[in-house]
Amino acid sequence: MDVVAISLETNRGGCEVILDRLERSALYEPLHKGFAAAFEFLSRDDLANIPVGKHAIVGDLVYVLVSMDQGRGPTSRLEAHRKYVDVQYVIAGDERMGWRPIEGLATTEPYDATKDIEFFADKPSTWFAVEPGQFAIFFPTDAHAPLAGTGAIHKAVVKVAVDYQ
Repeated sequence: MDVVAISLETNRGGCEVILDRLERSALYEPLHKGFAAAFEFLSRDDLANIPVGKHAIVGDLVYVLVSMDQGRGPTSRLEAHRKYVDVQYVIAGDERMGWRPIEGLATTEPYDATKDIEFFADKPSTWFAVEPGQFAIFFPTDAHAPLAGTGAIHKAVVKVAVDYQ
């Protein structure tokens, strides 16, 4: 599947979520200074063998969280981050993600600055599959519900600091 962006309809007009294959990641590097380092890391030949956990790429400005989790199905909750942009890359597994613009959502767990996360009561306005070899980018204006697939999901989530200079 070659997808540059998924157009989503909201009550405020069209919005887009970036969903694409790693081979085309150079298209998105101009969007943020830290994306080049993120995509270079995700392009490593040994990515599938990197241990689960947190690994620095450019100190705390760009780092990766490698995980192997069980999908939660459609019960996955909407979350958002303020300090980091998520580049969520699927290494293996049946991943689905939900999305909704953050504007107007009802908070269930207030923003935790230490963990850079906030959770919402609302449901995603759309769900989409993210196949192995694809990535989705979520900015602070994007609430997203990750791990909504089934079975074991092996992912690398690169966190890119919003204020990366």
